[in-house]
Amino acid sequence: MTNTGNIQKKSILKIKDLRKSFGDNHVLNGFNLELFEGENLVIMGKSGSGKSVMIKCLVGLMEPDSGSIHVLGKNLLNLNQLELDALRINIGFLFQGSALYDSMTVRENLEFPLRRHKNKFGNLKDTTPLVEETLKSVGLLKAIDLMPSELSGGMKRRIALARTLILKPKIILYDEPTSGLDPITSKEIIELMRRVQKQYNTSSLIITHDVDCARVISERMILLVDGVNYAEGTFKELEAYKDEKVRAFFK
Repeated sequence: MTNTGNIQKKSILKIKDLRKSFGDNHVLNGFNLELFEGENLVIMGKSGSGKSVMIKCLVGLMEPDSGSIHVLGKNLLNLNQLELDALRINIGFLFQGSALYDSMTVRENLEFPLRRHKNKFGNLKDTTPLVEETLKSVGLLKAIDLMPSELSGGMKRRIALARTLILKPKIILYDEPTSGLDPITSKEIIELMRRVQKQYNTSSLIITHDVDCARVISERMILLVDGVNYAEGTFKELEAYKDEKVRAFFK
């Protein structure tokens, strides 16, 4: 746990000395990260810096060469497939491209994870109340019977977030949440992320290149450089660094 003022925050995700190489390409060289309950933590790194590899290791899609990953008190690297699947229910992942199912309506897109994870919700006879409640939380109840092809980019991002939220995860991983969106829509998505955090008390790990997004959404930031957590602090603290590798992110 860590103390912030008089408030004690619980650690819910911890990566320690994570290493991953592909031949002579050393992508992660001892990366460390800790996420606390109810926190918005932003990870920034240049293309090819290892952000995607780190995320894949974090959700069990890729095995690191060494290091440890603890999520919600469990050692990820010691879990069997059934245990890993059960843990993943508590980890929401918002894909960069939204990844909605094109052949399903918005309602069906949200119902899909409910059917897939019956162990958490049981056999829901009527999914409508939960689907409607979740769509209301992202401001898109009116889109419930639309197809993805009928949605704008910003609407798709909101629906993708709703599909993540419907499982009531404790942690949400955002992969470039404002990528490809115009400035006004990006601002709306950032405000939605902040609202979601307060409403659902989620902990968020946000991968982004968007400096404006990082400025608004982050409570703490980590800069991933040369495969390690090169610098860490609030946006204002990092922006004031004189180190050229850090300043490069804010130019």
